Amino acid sequence: MKEIYPTVFAINRYAIHDGPNIRTTVFFKGCPLSCWWCHNPEGLSPAIEMISDFSKCIGCRECISACQFEALTLENKTISKQEELCTNCYECLEICPALVFETTGYTASTQELVEEIKKDIPFFDQSGGGITFSGGEPLLQAQALINLLKECGKLSIHRTVDTSGFAATSTILNVAEQTDLFLIDLKLMDSTAHKKHTGVTNELILKNIRALAEINSKIIIRIPLIPGINDHEENIKSTAIFVSSLPGDIAVEVLPYHSIASSKYNKLQMNYPGKNIPPSSKDDLQHTIALLNQYWLSAQKG
Repeated sequence: MKEIYPTVFAINRYAIHDGPNIRTTVFFKGCPLSCWWCHNPEGLSPAIEMISDFSKCIGCRECISACQFEALTLENKTISKQEELCTNCYECLEICPALVFETTGYTASTQELVEEIKKDIPFFDQSGGGITFSGGEPLLQAQALINLLKECGKLSIHRTVDTSGFAATSTILNVAEQTDLFLIDLKLMDSTAHKKHTGVTNELILKNIRALAEINSKIIIRIPLIPGINDHEENIKSTAIFVSSLPGDIAVEVLPYHSIASSKYNKLQMNYPGKNIPPSSKDDLQHTIALLNQYWLSAQKG
């Protein structure tokens, strides 16, 4: 097995919304999409980045002394950083007693990650859960993902891949050989609207969903219900027609939108495109599920 060091940004234990039963979720860094409502903005860039929360600053000036590139200054009792001078050497992160600085990800070997996953095998065995690889987009680091899936397979751990489906068809079919379940977000059926709100068109995604269905991969289609963007009847009906046309028994989950991720964007000093999107209402959620089920789908809240 070729050793590749994946870049990840989090490992969440006892996850109950990332596949069946109790799971551990490994979040890969980097995503080819830029969805307006993304809940994991720290996973968008494939690079390890440093972020700062200067509200924690106690004014000790230790970071200024440590920065050989003079990227940090103290003005009006507040630290400011000149991004063009920062080289991400992490000296300020290491020395700051107030934990103002942190990174958004790290690299780890396959074996290091497997050792972390193995700690939760008793919970998997008891609940029928397993491991979920999410992101970001795990298919963006396909070989690292496949290596991890193979190692988890040797341990008889149930393996789920949570993906946008946006990757070369050959890649997703290779991943499918080592995957027990795919969670695939199906956001918009109109390709032009899909590109407007996610940065990419949807033809490849739809092709890959059908390709997986045709080889009998187990799939749960997940629809993030985004008010004013994809919750209109035309999109829901088009989604239902597409999913019901697929071979096999495809489950559907509808995910209500909320703006809980806005604080992450503030911390990352990023603009949040979804800041003006209202949360999904209970009525809209129930109406969408009822509409999907008119097409003989087993839709439910995710």
